[in-house]
Amino acid sequence: MLKQLFSRRRKNRYGWFGDYTSWEKVREKAAGYDSNVILERTTNALLKVKLGEAVYERDSVLFDKKVYPYPLMAYLSLSRNLKKQPLNILDFGGSLGSTYYQLREILTPDVCASYNVVEQEHYVTSGNANFANDTLKFYRSIDACLAEKEIDFVLLSSSVQYLEQPHPFLEKLAGYNFDFILFDRTAFNKQSFDRLTLQIVPPEIYPASYPAWFFHEEFFLSHFSGMYKVAAEFSSYVEGEAVMYIDNKPSGADKGFYLINRTIHA
Repeated sequence: MLKQLFSRRRKNRYGWFGDYTSWEKVREKAAGYDSNVILERTTNALLKVKLGEAVYERDSVLFDKKVYPYPLMAYLSLSRNLKKQPLNILDFGGSLGSTYYQLREILTPDVCASYNVVEQEHYVTSGNANFANDTLKFYRSIDACLAEKEIDFVLLSSSVQYLEQPHPFLEKLAGYNFDFILFDRTAFNKQSFDRLTLQIVPPEIYPASYPAWFFHEEFFLSHFSGMYKVAAEFSSYVEGEAVMYIDNKPSGADKGFYLINRTIHA
């Protein structure tokens, strides 16, 4: 929803702006993602979905009709077939389980053994209090999750671009030796280097702004070249994210990649 709104708006004060040289310079202008306002709105919206009072939530916004992430659904099914057993899924930056609730009718016990969200501490607290169940769990780090679960499939949807140090994280992610990794709704630009911007959210969603990366695709994928093969590349399932605007100019796109560990699945 965020990027759909931003992508369609031209010459206004909401969206992605700038080409910053450091995270600190962006933070000077930002009111961060750890805002309690965002958590409160997301909690209230997703509780309506959980209770059957709404159909679908994305980025704290409620919808009366689901938009399905068909690439994710297809590659979850393929991964389950390759693994030949239900998957233990880790959703990095998965909010309060938005994707879990979006897909819960297909995340049957035959497909999903467990669904584990890694998030910021205040999200984990709210998630465990309001949304956790026998399948859905919340953790403060990948390592905390791995202490309890053996993860097969990692989902990173619209999350890596909000990390201060994304490349050390990606290098570490590759080193975990997971069977499958799927990036979705990840921002890439048309330049030969990463671009750091300030994302300003329309107040009708929530009042916030924060740093956001647009990645250089080749460098991004280079972290995984030794162990993984890129089995698929796909556009974002969200309308309006095929073209992303920075400073009101078309500058990139949200897209995804499905990676298979070639040392496990030759």
